[in-house]
Amino acid sequence: MADTADRPGVAHLVLAPGVAHLNPETAVFGAMLDGWAMQQGARFLQPATIEQRRALLRRLAEFTNDYPWNWQCADLEEFIASCRRGTKPIVVSTARIYEITLRQFLTYVTDPRYGWPQQCRERFGVAPRQLLHEENSIVHVTEHEGDPRRRPLTYDEIQALFDAADARVEQIRAHHRKGAAAAMRDAALLKTVYAFGIRRREAWGLDLADLRHNPKAPQFGRFGALFVRWGKSSRGSPPKRRTVLTVPEMDWIVPVLEQWCTEVRPRFGATSHPAVWVTERADRMSLRRINEAFTAVRDAAGLEPSLDLHCLRHSYITHLVEFDYPEKFVSAQVGHSFAASTAIYTGVSDEYRNRLLQRSLAKLPDLWGQT
Repeated sequence: MADTADRPGVAHLVLAPGVAHLNPETAVFGAMLDGWAMQQGARFLQPATIEQRRALLRRLAEFTNDYPWNWQCADLEEFIASCRRGTKPIVVSTARIYEITLRQFLTYVTDPRYGWPQQCRERFGVAPRQLLHEENSIVHVTEHEGDPRRRPLTYDEIQALFDAADARVEQIRAHHRKGAAAAMRDAALLKTVYAFGIRRREAWGLDLADLRHNPKAPQFGRFGALFVRWGKSSRGSPPKRRTVLTVPEMDWIVPVLEQWCTEVRPRFGATSHPAVWVTERADRMSLRRINEAFTAVRDAAGLEPSLDLHCLRHSYITHLVEFDYPEKFVSAQVGHSFAASTAIYTGVSDEYRNRLLQRSLAKLPDLWGQT
């Protein structure tokens, strides 16, 4: 085990001893954030995640007009309360993330192995304390804390969405405007997201080389599976990888992808670019542009504004369950380690539940006919 003096994020690595700072409080707080970034970086957390956490700490310092060694429980509680009262109130899941982030930071700066308690006592006469505990933190009582308006789309809504996507192509052509190829791309993209149940970033990261044959389903050609390389990572791990098989109920996606890859994509002049989804400038579509593609089609279809791109993933999971695929197969398709995670996404229809009920009733003996 490495010596404490060599631990990433230890105070002396980011705060030079014997230096007289014009503003020691600001210097020490900045060094704390730098040290915490080093500690998180050593755990292979994404730079974007680390910066988001640092930004939250800066917001809290600005809100309290004070520094971590002087913070009180009431300061953190009032900060969370103010976030819920703002023009864009945070939801419960976001508040929990805030509290987890603040608790982790306070754990770091109160750990004597990193030297911050000693530094603060020597410089300011007081050391930081852990201020978040069970009594003033949100209790986790439900599996799903997301927006209840986000839900799987019905089959009719899926059809309306795709009809609107195809109609945009025809409207652009009818008015002799530019953009028909981009509209065809957006339609193919949204259909692919649903047909394979992939996340936005997973769709963004698809390369042509990720379109795979499935020897067990040769009828699907080179679109028998997708090799997903940008799956959701956790706890500093690299993006998770998985292979998503094309299921027979979604075989309509094969001609959609065939047309996109062989007829439409070449019009974008991206012959040397590896990405499946490219822009008019022959580069990879951005995450924001993918969101915009869904929003434009959703609005054209007259669907609820609360529905977002991720709802297509919810829909895929729900519909696989309704197609009677086993839980383990569905979880493997969408990259969930636990079936409980898959269950959160599932919202089966009344029609499906009635079908199960009728199936069970059919197995019962005709009790009324017995004497």
